[in-house]
Amino acid sequence: MSNVKIVQDAYAAFGRGDIPTVLGMMDPKMEWREAQGNPYQPSGEPWVGPDAILHNLFMKLGADWDGFTVHPRDFHDAGSTVVVEGRYSGTHKKTGKRLDAQVCHVFKLRDGKLTSFQLFVNTAHLQDVMGAR
Repeated sequence: MSNVKIVQDAYAAFGRGDIPTVLGMMDPKMEWREAQGNPYQPSGEPWVGPDAILHNLFMKLGADWDGFTVHPRDFHDAGSTVVVEGRYSGTHKKTGKRLDAQVCHVFKLRDGKLTSFQLFVNTAHLQDVMGAR
């Protein structure tokens, strides 16, 4: 299976709300980095391992947003790296503000497992929508 297909399958599982499948696609030492300035992890330091990603991000997304959706558009195959261009949408429950943000995700894979994720997004827009500034 190609790395692009693995990443596409991860987005499909996330979109269905099948978080156990997404977590199972991750290497036990998966490093997940949010863009610096993201309210969930302003420092940009990584969370390591599926459990840390689940508790520090995925559970918060479900609690904080109505209809949070990732819209992957273009997948770029760079061997062990897959770059994905897309958008985020949803409504923040606390502020009532709507999110519509262009994003870029960079995944690294090894032996069919996701090993690294890096998010690029307009964090000022994200902060405004979330009421973080």
